[in-house]
Amino acid sequence: MLKKRIVPVLLLKNGRMVKGKKFNNYVDTGDPITAVKIYSSQDADELMFLDIDTDSRSKKNFLNTIINSAKECNIPFSVGGGVKNLEDAKDIFLSGADKIVINSSIVNNPKLLDEISYHYGSQAIIASVDYKYNISKDDNEVWIDCGKKNTEISLNDHIKKIEKYRVGEILVNSIDRDGMMGGYDIENYRNISKKIDIPIIACGGAGNFNHILDLFNSSEVSAAACSSIFHFGDYNPIQIRTYLKNRNVGMRQIK
Repeated sequence: MLKKRIVPVLLLKNGRMVKGKKFNNYVDTGDPITAVKIYSSQDADELMFLDIDTDSRSKKNFLNTIINSAKECNIPFSVGGGVKNLEDAKDIFLSGADKIVINSSIVNNPKLLDEISYHYGSQAIIASVDYKYNISKDDNEVWIDCGKKNTEISLNDHIKKIEKYRVGEILVNSIDRDGMMGGYDIENYRNISKKIDIPIIACGGAGNFNHILDLFNSSEVSAAACSSIFHFGDYNPIQIRTYLKNRNVGMRQIK
């Protein structure tokens, strides 16, 4: 069984970190370079940057932020946002990322996964999936373009599709729970992690240590992605890892 990991997620917009609720109402949460230094010293297993700025003119600023962040980062570094073709992926890797996060292009250009895998290896790809629950259909549906477009694709069908491509991990993010700090969508993550062999990173809902403990004890996900718990709570990865290890959760050895 894979050891469990804690992955801070930083959302970037106009060169600043932001955080919202349910992919809306974003507020500024600080300087990304400073955050990289802090998380690198606080026993985070890895760090994930996701650019949510849809303005193509911001790409240069985004890449500069990645370059400067990579210089300060001594842990695995994953980066996503606006990756539409192999050249976009190349730019991110050359800027210092260890892994690339692909979201909308899984729907719009799925062959891109194989292209990136061919050049950089499947271990360098994290397939990212954002979803909402549709009450009328009693089903979870996949949303793309930073949660602005409903594909009307069933989450389970989408996960099965991703499984056919060569990716190292799948980041599954509940839009309904994003920023709400009320706990993870554990039942859903439990069902997904049982059905596929690709490691799952669960995202959306962490508000305290017990939420993360419940996630690991009740599902087979390999990592907990967290954001608001760090921005709006007095917590850090060292505290969370210690709490989990003291409750017999097998954590990845990082030192």
